[in-house]
Amino acid sequence: MPDRGPGRGAARNARRRGTRGLHAPWLSGPGAAGDEDLAPACRGVRLPRELWRPAARRVVVSGDAPVAVITGASRGIGKQFAVDFAAAGYDVVCLARSTDDSPTKLPGTVDETAQLVRDAGRRALALPLNVQVEEEVAAIADRVYDELGRCDVLINNAAIAIPGKTLELPTSRWRLAMDVNVHGPLYMMYHFCPRMVQAGSGRVINISSGAAVRPEFGRISYTVTKRALEALTEGMGFELQEQSVAVNCIRLDFAVWSEGYAYTLPGVDTSEFEDPVVMSDAALWLARQPLDYTGKVLAITQMREMGAVRGNTRIADREGWGDGETAGAREVKR
Repeated sequence: MPDRGPGRGAARNARRRGTRGLHAPWLSGPGAAGDEDLAPACRGVRLPRELWRPAARRVVVSGDAPVAVITGASRGIGKQFAVDFAAAGYDVVCLARSTDDSPTKLPGTVDETAQLVRDAGRRALALPLNVQVEEEVAAIADRVYDELGRCDVLINNAAIAIPGKTLELPTSRWRLAMDVNVHGPLYMMYHFCPRMVQAGSGRVINISSGAAVRPEFGRISYTVTKRALEALTEGMGFELQEQSVAVNCIRLDFAVWSEGYAYTLPGVDTSEFEDPVVMSDAALWLARQPLDYTGKVLAITQMREMGAVRGNTRIADREGWGDGETAGAREVKR
């Protein structure tokens, strides 16, 4: 039989799924939008019918402040991302399960983080999200584009590390790790990336851990899921490389302080830990690289050698950190 292309079932499934692709200008300064914002670049991507709208109805306007969407933004590294991207001129969407109306036992909520963004003079949305639930992710993507009109940088930071030996845990705990650490980032890319392809540019930054290559870490589900996230990064980087969407991953390969550490391990000396600002250095550096810089998994120690992040962010040495001007200030070392 002749090839008639995708049938009704394929079209129906495409409409259910939503679009794929990322959107973000290569920033040369706070809020600066490049010409790539205007590129159509949608070849090879099937957009759902609800996104086939006249250009006049789109909210995106060249020159608007770029938007960063961050999961796990209620505390720790995610909170630091929000604060530092706001300082760099981004409006920020703060996503996490912890809200003022529904706090968890750990300190911090997305509402508190969003207020810090507003204090920096940027727009902020604070929205509850369980990344395990695809329907919630899809609704978040709709709301971000309805209210802010764009997503330039998507940071998949939310994660869970389940303690215990694998064979002594119920399999439901394994599935939980897979749902949060792998399926969650996939759902975020699945529902944000196509719109970004439509916009003509974008960046995804996934957050991994040194545990991905260290099974002795002792939480095998975390090791497996972080290694899977790195493979997902490389695969999506390959799939989207012709669509003006960059997908990269930062591997945090040493201990970084967070409110979670302070709460769950109150007796641990964290003076040798590093401040989460080093992760913001890395993410902002990636946000400034050309869109063909994609499919990379970069450890923080490697990025230090590249000059992409500050050389020292140990909490004990806070006074001697430097101003962080290395982030994004040097050419990409391929």
